[in-house]
Amino acid sequence: MPLFLDRHDIPGVTAVDLAIAHARDVQIEKQYGVRYITYWFDPQRGTAFCLAEGPDAVSVEAVHRDSHGLTASRILLVDPRSVGSFMGAILEPEVGEPFAHTAFRAILFTDIEGSTARTMRVGDAGAMRLLRAHDAIVRAALGTYSGLEVKHTGDGIMASFTSVTDAVRCAIEIQTRIAERNREAADPLRLRVGVSCGEPVTEEGDLFGTAVELAARLCAHGYAGGILVSGAVREVCLGKGFAFEDHGVAELKGFDEPVRLYGVRAQTTA
Repeated sequence: MPLFLDRHDIPGVTAVDLAIAHARDVQIEKQYGVRYITYWFDPQRGTAFCLAEGPDAVSVEAVHRDSHGLTASRILLVDPRSVGSFMGAILEPEVGEPFAHTAFRAILFTDIEGSTARTMRVGDAGAMRLLRAHDAIVRAALGTYSGLEVKHTGDGIMASFTSVTDAVRCAIEIQTRIAERNREAADPLRLRVGVSCGEPVTEEGDLFGTAVELAARLCAHGYAGGILVSGAVREVCLGKGFAFEDHGVAELKGFDEPVRLYGVRAQTTA
């Protein structure tokens, strides 16, 4: 089948925007006899390039137009041998995952609910036991899902991931292990988790910016045993084995507009 390379000039677009767009392409590409193979992104210039197989350029472009509307400024028929020799191995991204060497990260926060009340209930020694149990469970899950601990917040942990789906899987693993611990423990551990994604600012080993603030607010707004994620996280993770529940919109501190919240859990099969 013919191979096409297209160019998009879209200043201001982010890695997560393109990940969502690619996921939408893949959802409808079969209707047009097209297969989107991979894409490249240059965030400094605001340009993206997509590589796709299809019967003709019109069909390839129709997928972009009907899935998200980010149509190409130019599309070329290319020789597969030339692409391979020039670009090297063609790596296909996991559908929906941002596929660019940028600052894009998924951010996860955990928070033990009611620290003051907890200390009053179980005492300082008991509170430290709960905190150590939390730390062990969270750090084990981070190790499993390639998460990086950014810092300890006193009552929780902030972590970053290069994969949004890994961040969500990690969050589910954390709450699953917490629930297992609580079934056998006299002092239950009540944990909230929030996950967002974006391009945070890195400074002196810490992360800052809207993505970080949103993850922290989602965590604080959440509920014990639950996981709240942003709309962008939900879109990237659609079709990846998760079940999402719309929790409506909320006014979150530091955000000018209401933010839609989603709960997430592992999708169960009948």
